[in-house]
Amino acid sequence: MTLIEQIKRGQFLKATCDFSQPFVAGEWVLDSGLHCQLLYRGVLQITPRELASDVKDIVLSSGIHGDETAPVELVQQIASSVVLGQIQPVHRLLLIIAHPEAINHQQRFMAENMNRLFQVRNFEKNNECRIANALQLAINSFYGTSIAIKPERWHLDLHCAIRPSQHDTFAISPYTDKQTRSNKLFSFIHHAKLDAVLLSNTPSPTFAWYSAEYHGAQALTVELGRVGKLGQNDFTVLVPFQDAILQLITDVTLPIIWTNEVEVYQVSRTIVKRHPEFLFTFDDDVANFTFFAEGHEFAVDGDKKYVADTHGEAVVFPNRHVVVGQRAVLMVKKASLIFDEQVRVYAKSNPSY
Repeated sequence: MTLIEQIKRGQFLKATCDFSQPFVAGEWVLDSGLHCQLLYRGVLQITPRELASDVKDIVLSSGIHGDETAPVELVQQIASSVVLGQIQPVHRLLLIIAHPEAINHQQRFMAENMNRLFQVRNFEKNNECRIANALQLAINSFYGTSIAIKPERWHLDLHCAIRPSQHDTFAISPYTDKQTRSNKLFSFIHHAKLDAVLLSNTPSPTFAWYSAEYHGAQALTVELGRVGKLGQNDFTVLVPFQDAILQLITDVTLPIIWTNEVEVYQVSRTIVKRHPEFLFTFDDDVANFTFFAEGHEFAVDGDKKYVADTHGEAVVFPNRHVVVGQRAVLMVKKASLIFDEQVRVYAKSNPSY
């Protein structure tokens, strides 16, 4: 059975990870009129027969890290529901399962963290570089072929955290000088009942950042619980997020709403590892968003010591094992939103954790 035949039967994930079959691009039309195009291994474009003038161009990506399986299974569910005629998208979709080799090996990556490779074309020294290059081309083509006069571009890059977190689900809004923090995007965060949202303050070459920076997409990196094995993820906690995704792709618009139920954080600084002996003063399994009071020493990098800033800071994504020159941790503080057409934040003068 060819890859396309498997996908037609609703087996997008199985086909993507089946390296016994050579990859062959192809396209077909469903009875509903949806046009399906398999562009690369793990990259499926879906286009409704009739598109409204306010159509969205929506990218849903997963598998940038091969051990983050809940997002991969979520994209599989969406692809299956579409090709089997169970849901009818009204917007253009690009569904991505990015790194099937790492998925098969149940590893985060094979040679290099791919979510640091989305900035310029990479010298193809390993498979992560090759995949990142192909995904950037797919994004460029997808957004570049929009029929909308003023295209509304979205990109939700789905992940899982490798450590515990004080917020089980949260989103990271990448930094760019484009208008990529619309009230529509933050309304989606509300409808998805994510626990928190984190606003970055510097560029970072992640997949979501690439779409925001180069295409002005409403983009988020979304963390959906903890890493788990394929088939063993508990989707009951993700039901609100699944419902919001289905509403996003099958409805013309989402209601605009924000009720301050979502915790908002802003990055206060990014700590980059400069010395091979970088270490934290806390255990490796400390939870994301753990707070340290002002003056608390939390890291040592060679002869440099880091202490929590004024009013204290919390840690997100601490990882002392990254290579020298990469981010070791994000330091964050709570903030409040000004909910305009483009969302803005102002930091609380004395954050309460």
